Amino acid sequence: MHLFTANEKAFRDFIQEHQPRVYNTALNILQNEQDAEEITQDVFVEAYNKAHTFKGESQVSTWLYRITTNKCIDHIRSKKRKKRFALLTQLFHDSGEPISDASDFVHPGVVAENKEKAAVLYKAIEQLPETQKVAFLLSETGGLNYGEISEILGTSVSSIESLLFRARKNLRKILADYYKKEFG
Repeated sequence: MHLFTANEKAFRDFIQEHQPRVYNTALNILQNEQDAEEITQDVFVEAYNKAHTFKGESQVSTWLYRITTNKCIDHIRSKKRKKRFALLTQLFHDSGEPISDASDFVHPGVVAENKEKAAVLYKAIEQLPETQKVAFLLSETGGLNYGEISEILGTSVSSIESLLFRARKNLRKILADYYKKEFG
């Protein structure tokens, strides 16, 4: 089954329908608007190129979440490698190249009075191990259930339950430490 059957309008409609969800998922995981826009484009290019592989065994949205999540994880890994290389370059070559930091990221959908709290939360989420971070964001910001997340991440529901339990436990600890330091 080919989703678009060489129909340009069908593909444009597909993008229009799914683009907000793909972008928001990428934005929540990557915490950078430019990166999220780039990943969103990459997701739809891959979806178009691999539409023939979609068998209809899961929902199209689940398939797109899987592509989006994988692209985001690849992007994070690539960025970490670049950061490590940039750090080594700074240490040994004094290049002065700044290392980007997502710690001051605030989601554009967060209202002004909650921006400081959101920045603290996103900074805490950024400290989670990769799989905990992705599972947590798909659950909490994507509103997906354990079954959907397990399908996207290619793991069991019990693994997702464990990941989310550990993610929440780690976030409580990170945030408790932050608020202790901040407010004594």
